[in-house]
Amino acid sequence: MTTPRKTRVAIVFGGRSTEHAISCVSAGSILAALDPGEYEVVPVGITRDGAWVLAGDDPGQLAIEGSRLPEVTLESGRAVVLPADPTSSGLMVVDPADGVAVLSGVDVVFPALHGAYGEDGTIQGMLEMAGIPYVGANVFASAAGMDKEFTKKLAAAEGIPVGAYAVLRAGQSLSEADKERLGLPVFVKPSRAGSSYGISKVVDWSGLEEAVAKARAIDPKVLVEAAVVGREIECGVLEGEAGGVPEASLLAEIMVETAGDEFYDFEAKYLGDGTPYQIPADLKPDVARQVQEYACRTFTALDCAGLARVDFFVTADDQIYLNEINTMPGFTPTSMFPLMWAATGLDYPKMVDRLIRTAIHRGTGLH
Repeated sequence: MTTPRKTRVAIVFGGRSTEHAISCVSAGSILAALDPGEYEVVPVGITRDGAWVLAGDDPGQLAIEGSRLPEVTLESGRAVVLPADPTSSGLMVVDPADGVAVLSGVDVVFPALHGAYGEDGTIQGMLEMAGIPYVGANVFASAAGMDKEFTKKLAAAEGIPVGAYAVLRAGQSLSEADKERLGLPVFVKPSRAGSSYGISKVVDWSGLEEAVAKARAIDPKVLVEAAVVGREIECGVLEGEAGGVPEASLLAEIMVETAGDEFYDFEAKYLGDGTPYQIPADLKPDVARQVQEYACRTFTALDCAGLARVDFFVTADDQIYLNEINTMPGFTPTSMFPLMWAATGLDYPKMVDRLIRTAIHRGTGLH
């Protein structure tokens, strides 16, 4: 009797963005969750300079240890390339001694990449060209979800409330009219980044120039957002089974003020003891349902697939405002997306399994 071939999953992680380390941690958690009896894992790391290497499969090497963040280097493994050719056999290993060797076909890619050159449609376009199914949003949805300006525009077009904001493209400054419209405080952030990199809270206009420069060190396009005084609520969304309607998780509330933080920054998310949270969030049932509906509508408005985490603010009088969407949210042990779905009844291994099956069923191309 022939033993069925395992599904070959390439987990791609690291990358050229500021979120390199968090991508590594996410990949380690995904790797540890996959059933070795069902899946054959091909770990592919991308260095900060963009080189691809066939990495080791030890999840422990991809964990945060104290303040040490994991990183993909050229020493992590042998060089590997992905030809953008659907007639090829997928990944190819490049060895100086043995030349180029074809790695047996990959069934699906899990691009555990956050930020630029990964979550923004770039690798999704490469995988579409190569004809390899992949977990998560397509090219357009990835690009639109990565860019906070267009997330807000698409959501607003669907009637989903967004807070007041201004967009500063390269060389632009905030006008006096916008200052009056937005008021203080404001949050200044890169338009196309995540993990709270480059974000500043400005309480006096004298600090605006420095905050814009900090954000522009990551992205020349900057958002200046009016502060919304309210609770930070997050919702996980999964593509429906067999392409059905999106499904929303229980909600989580991030207790930023309880933790003594100005806002939910990188250190609060990933270092130290973490920021307190509550799942399910203590909201009125009708408010919670409205947040979940807005989350699914945002998912659909951007034409997302697979998964997303959608973040909101809920004010004291129960007004709801979209903050942002993450089309490839963190998968670390402390990330809200897997925690929310675990509380909803879908544990981490089952969630990862569902995402992979959904991606294989969807395939590539137009849908």
